[in-house]
Amino acid sequence: MAASGGYNYRDGGQRGALRVDRPLSVNSNPKSSVKSKSLPASGPRRNSTGSTGGGGSAGAGVLGRVRVAVRLRPRNDEEMVADADFADCVELQPELKRLKLRKNNWDTDTYEFDEVLTEFASQKRVYEVVAKPVVESVLDGYNGTVMAYGQTGTGKTYTLGQLGEEDTAARGIMVRAMEDILADVSPESDSLSVSYLQLYMETIQDLLDPANDNISIVEDPKTGDVSVPGASLVEIRDQHSFVELLRFGEAHRFATNTKLNTESSRSHAILMVNVKKSVKGRDSALSSQNGNNSHLVKSLKAPVVRKSKLVVVDLAGSERIDKSGSEGHTLEEAKSINLSLSALGKCINALAENSSHVPVRDSKLTRLLRDSFGGTARTSLVITIGPSPRHRGETASTIMFGQRAMKVENMLKLKEEFDYKSLARRLDIQLDKIIAEHERQQKVFEDEMERMSIQAQNRISDVERNYADALEKERLKYQKDYMESIKKLEEQLVITQKKHDSEKITNGHEDNGSNMTSSKESCRLHVEEIDDLTKLLQKETMLRKAAEEEVQNLKSQLTQWKRSEAAGNSEILKLRKMLEDEEHQKEKFEGEIARLHSQLLQLSFEADETSQQLDRSGPGKIGGLESLMTQVRQPQLKDSGNGEKGSIAKLFEQVGLQKILSLLEAEDNDVRIHAVKVVANLAAEETNQERIVEAGGLTSLLMLLENSEDETIHRVAAGAIANLAMNETNQELIMTQGGISLLSMTAAHGKDPQTLRMVAGAIANLCGNDKLQNKLRGEGGIKALLGMVRCGHPDVLAQVARGIANFAKCESRASTQGTKTGKSLLIEDGALAWIVQNASNNASPIKRHIELALCHLAQHEVNAKDMITSGALWELVRISRDCSHEDIRNLAYRTLTSSPTFQAELRRLRIDN
Repeated sequence: MAASGGYNYRDGGQRGALRVDRPLSVNSNPKSSVKSKSLPASGPRRNSTGSTGGGGSAGAGVLGRVRVAVRLRPRNDEEMVADADFADCVELQPELKRLKLRKNNWDTDTYEFDEVLTEFASQKRVYEVVAKPVVESVLDGYNGTVMAYGQTGTGKTYTLGQLGEEDTAARGIMVRAMEDILADVSPESDSLSVSYLQLYMETIQDLLDPANDNISIVEDPKTGDVSVPGASLVEIRDQHSFVELLRFGEAHRFATNTKLNTESSRSHAILMVNVKKSVKGRDSALSSQNGNNSHLVKSLKAPVVRKSKLVVVDLAGSERIDKSGSEGHTLEEAKSINLSLSALGKCINALAENSSHVPVRDSKLTRLLRDSFGGTARTSLVITIGPSPRHRGETASTIMFGQRAMKVENMLKLKEEFDYKSLARRLDIQLDKIIAEHERQQKVFEDEMERMSIQAQNRISDVERNYADALEKERLKYQKDYMESIKKLEEQLVITQKKHDSEKITNGHEDNGSNMTSSKESCRLHVEEIDDLTKLLQKETMLRKAAEEEVQNLKSQLTQWKRSEAAGNSEILKLRKMLEDEEHQKEKFEGEIARLHSQLLQLSFEADETSQQLDRSGPGKIGGLESLMTQVRQPQLKDSGNGEKGSIAKLFEQVGLQKILSLLEAEDNDVRIHAVKVVANLAAEETNQERIVEAGGLTSLLMLLENSEDETIHRVAAGAIANLAMNETNQELIMTQGGISLLSMTAAHGKDPQTLRMVAGAIANLCGNDKLQNKLRGEGGIKALLGMVRCGHPDVLAQVARGIANFAKCESRASTQGTKTGKSLLIEDGALAWIVQNASNNASPIKRHIELALCHLAQHEVNAKDMITSGALWELVRISRDCSHEDIRNLAYRTLTSSPTFQAELRRLRIDN
């Protein structure tokens, strides 16, 4: 619902671990009766499932009362017109933190709250006084709850769930809380995740996974902890992703159009933010508990983590069926909402009165938020109210609910634990790194040894081959030289013998002395030749020995290389043995971890038994409430708030209704004017309307319209009929007695803008009745409304626009339900041209009602062609883009996207919607 004052309103396991609980200091209002005492600190205990992440906690805690703030919504456009002559039903005193509720003009009731927020309070101010202390507690390790309660249309969704994309100052509690949480947590060591649910007609549905529409509630039989394991849990890294999740979830909430709210939420929305933070500078004393363990275990330190949960609940608004106009499926939704709110109210009453029984199982709402009331969470409640005196009963019921909630006390407990799972995971990673490093080094060593072995073998092969080649060459060379020397000697010997024989033949016989000398000389030469050959042979022998020594050296080097290879193989065996030792150490370490877990389970079991003994010996305590608050409706009478009404009420008691009505038939015109004014003022009170109708007052007012020619009488009588026409039963009586014909006749002859405004207001109220559509149109009601636009006065045009919007809304509802077919009666009576002409009217009330009428007409496909021909399509496109009211803008956008005819025309015109 749009509202003044600068903003719009819409109501649209894990391994076992040790847990340490410590008290949180609670700051409460000095006026409240908050008890502050510390319970005896107990030793570490474990929840019944043995899971450290389970939500159960034990240990010391402190009492903390539920804090309640009240926020007043400013008057909206409709109330500006309808309640222009009446004062607000509440008076705020924020500096005293008080609220006064007017019973009548001279008597008020005063109530005190923790915070009183006026209609001018900013979203930032609301967050700081209502939610920020809870968010800070969640960051310190405590559970927290922020909840909004109030009548439909009073601004609960605006207070909690406004995204503030167009105006950052309008951001709601959900967005601002996530900003503070993200600023405090560390992405490296902390984790943050959210779930977004809605409770619709006692069925839990996942807003982040719409197909998951039947989630079960799981409750621990020992600790009473409640969880919804079937809900989606999404990790949050930045603010943008969180806002996108909220937008996606909000798009799947159930909402409908009622008389009290154009987009009324039909489900309770529940946002759960799970925070896991590491505590810096706090380590476990594990090494001191295991003095005889290995040096690896002694050096271990388990990190300390805090787990907490923030729950933000946007309750569906309570509503009275006769005011909201709910029927059919919408009526069943309203009944379900009121039943769940009633169940929550019973739980709040039981906790406020310290009753021994709290009926938390009467509703899934009370089961889901059991920890928020009477449990271990820090809870803040903001109740939203409206200023209209017409809804004083609902306002009083909301205020009394907040007063009872202020009496509920919770036991706040810190949830800390040692994160052994994280420690084991970190040690596994370190062990894997060591093994991988060993394997890498072993691979490098083996590769190097293989390379060196291959290199040595290649060098030995090269040396052996070179030696064999050199040796063969030398052998061949010496053999060749030897053969040549022998051949040369043989040739010389042959030559010498031939020469000797020749000399012997030629010279004859010479003496013996000469021959002997020649023979000796020849022998000497032969001996010298043989000596030379001997020397060559010795030299060759020496060279061969040198070659053999070289071969021997190479063989020695080869032996050394083989020894190096053997040493390398020995080193490889040693490294393999070290690897086996490391694997054995790993197995031993895993055994140590298993033994430590076993000791931890034993200690947790003993602590659990000790805690149970303490619980049996201590005083009884009321368990936590599983749900968020629900609204309790206590009908109360509405009293007038101005002086004139007070005097008229006194006159009514002294004279009596029958005598006042008899004066309407007096001959004196002044007497009749005063009498009809008294009846009109009495008709403004809902409690008097039934008595006026039963006494024949409605008949008398209609007779005045028919018989009197006085403009003043017409104006006041039409105003009284307009007040009576706000009741559905009276609407049927007015139609039965020919009231629409008389109002149409008065409209045709009236000239005073105020008279026409009253007549148009009465017809506009009748247009909101689904059952009277055809009869109202048949008796000229639509044409009477269109005829009054001749006046041109903004107040008259506003009432005409309201009547057309009401008529269009009823037609749209009837088309959706299948009770109406064919073109709109408004289009048949020619109203579409005036609607399009005034769609851009600068007057806010006129523009808003006309925009609503266009949206409702466009929802029926049979009207699409006429709307395209008349130019209404262009206005719908403008509304979907530029309308200042978010609910109407969204309605226009959905209507355009769901109509095949509109989509085809937009594609033809190449317009991107």
